Amino acid sequence: MIRRFLLGLSLSLLLAITPATSQAAEGIEFTSASIEATDEGYKLSSSFSVELTRSLEDALMRGVPLYFMLQVEVSRPRWYWFDEVAIKVSRKIRLSYNVLTQQYRASVDGSLHRNFSRLDDMLALLRRPSRWLVADSGVLQKDGSYTVAVQLSLDVSALPKPIQVSALGNGDWRMSSGWTRFSYDGR
Repeated sequence: MIRRFLLGLSLSLLLAITPATSQAAEGIEFTSASIEATDEGYKLSSSFSVELTRSLEDALMRGVPLYFMLQVEVSRPRWYWFDEVAIKVSRKIRLSYNVLTQQYRASVDGSLHRNFSRLDDMLALLRRPSRWLVADSGVLQKDGSYTVAVQLSLDVSALPKPIQVSALGNGDWRMSSGWTRFSYDGR
């Protein structure tokens, strides 16, 4: 009787663990980021590991556009008050699939449009966004030390309303790298 109980318990634990390991590869994970000072201004280079969940891929294949937000915040710590936010910008990346032409389409901030024949090629745009001018030159002090926070996440508020309601209770629709912070020296 005890053996049956232990066997049932171990099978239950195995079944409970198996979905978690298969979902571990799905989602968004931060890989790297850096800020570079150029003549034009400050440019952000970043990379992420992005794998769509099955629910998101199914919705995309049915014609539902997915919106991702790349957010950057550069702040300078102050001992006497809250941190001074020098730069706070975001970029919206729209991914869609046209069922008639069987083409994937990505647009960045509604202006840059690119077509792709494969989903993996389109996801490369999310994995390694192009160098992005986040601020004009002179915004950051030359001798200042800054904290840069970067996040890539699915913007659930941009989805159609019926999907927003179902997404609230479904973890497959909450994809985010979380805020990752690193230091930047203005010199």
